Amino acid sequence: MEQRTDLTAFSEKMQLLRDRISQIVIGQDAAVDLVLTCILADGHVLIEGVPGVAKTLLARLVSRLTDLHFSRVQFTPDLMPSDVLGTTVFNVKTSEFDFHKGPVFADMVLVDEINRAPAKTQAALFEVMEERQVTIDGVTRRMDDIYTIIATQNPVEQEGTYKLPEAQLDRFLMKIDMVYPSADDETAILERHHANAAFVRLDDVAPVISRSELLQLRDMVGSVVVDSSLLQYIVQIVRQTRTSRAVFLGASPRASVSMLRASKAYAMLCGRDFVTPEDIKTVAPPILSHRLILTAEAEMEGYSPVKVVQKLMDKVEVPK
Repeated sequence: MEQRTDLTAFSEKMQLLRDRISQIVIGQDAAVDLVLTCILADGHVLIEGVPGVAKTLLARLVSRLTDLHFSRVQFTPDLMPSDVLGTTVFNVKTSEFDFHKGPVFADMVLVDEINRAPAKTQAALFEVMEERQVTIDGVTRRMDDIYTIIATQNPVEQEGTYKLPEAQLDRFLMKIDMVYPSADDETAILERHHANAAFVRLDDVAPVISRSELLQLRDMVGSVVVDSSLLQYIVQIVRQTRTSRAVFLGASPRASVSMLRASKAYAMLCGRDFVTPEDIKTVAPPILSHRLILTAEAEMEGYSPVKVVQKLMDKVEVPK
């Protein structure tokens, strides 16, 4: 008989974490769940939305609640790779070169407005995102066990933005769209600000989950059960992106692996030790949408990558 994982204690912790986040970031529950899924699945996340929908606040809040060392770097058009990774400086006293760490050396790094920096600076993140290490002047420095980059970007149409290269987009586990809150949620936001405008400073926020517990939970994700029919389901969805007429460039095998990891993490977030087709349906659009390049015809007809993914998923038979 297959060994089942007891998730009771874990479920309580994660529910407490979600509750604390929803008290401060109001009306973004779906985005919050996906960000937590990325952290559990040991992936990086790209959050897109117009200014003012709490993208940066969400990243700061998650790091506070999970007791992680947090760092932030604001991408600008004149930012250099050394500003991000760090630089070697000659020390006159010791007559040696000292390395001064850049902001990427933290457990959780918030890269704000990633698409405002030129390609050279964006490319500085390639190695650290994929290999979890930085090589400067021939010396390789490894990151800690927990390492997550949360990048935010404004929609590409906005002034002064550079398009992220496909190779970099592929290294993000998910791209999450944060939309405007509903009228009720926006009223709730105003009520919170009216009662206590300082709550967004996060001064009173205490961790609800420790670093060691988070590592333990990440290890448990591996023991989540996935039926072989669901593996086929993932493969069929990804293969649809490669054969569709609306898609110029489909998703790579990395997308299939990402979907498996994320669906296991999402199932665990929901308090289950097994994956259901619904888990895969939930994580598929944010995993696939930024990895697809649509044909010019599809774009002219008003299709978005998310809409195309939804249509392609409808074509695949759901396992019983």
